[in-house]
Amino acid sequence: MIGLMGIGVVDRACCATIGPMSHPSQYDSVTVYTKANVYFDGKVVSHTVVFNDGSKRTLGLIYPGTFHFGTDRPEQMDIVAGECSVVQDGASNQDAYGVGDTFRVPGKSGFTITVAGGLVEYICSYL
Repeated sequence: MIGLMGIGVVDRACCATIGPMSHPSQYDSVTVYTKANVYFDGKVVSHTVVFNDGSKRTLGLIYPGTFHFGTDRPEQMDIVAGECSVVQDGASNQDAYGVGDTFRVPGKSGFTITVAGGLVEYICSYL
């Protein structure tokens, strides 16, 4: 998978092609858990949002650093702000993502995300 900053995602073996994304600036009629999900000593923080249909997403921030996440089920990561690079488990290539880019990660897998500077804001959808 190759992320082209601001252009979207180009398909590779494991992932669907996803074009440029326009992320919502707000969600209406949802439940938000006020208790934060805090990982890596506060370097990654998110809040869970539950939609009326029962689906869940997390909205979060990633501070500078390199972090590995495992996935139980497939996930879609939408980058709302900032820049990062990602290496999916089993891959050797590192792909760059920025505002408007999206990448998917298979279930029972994982990815390593690196933020060199600033913050990354993201929406993680559980597929």
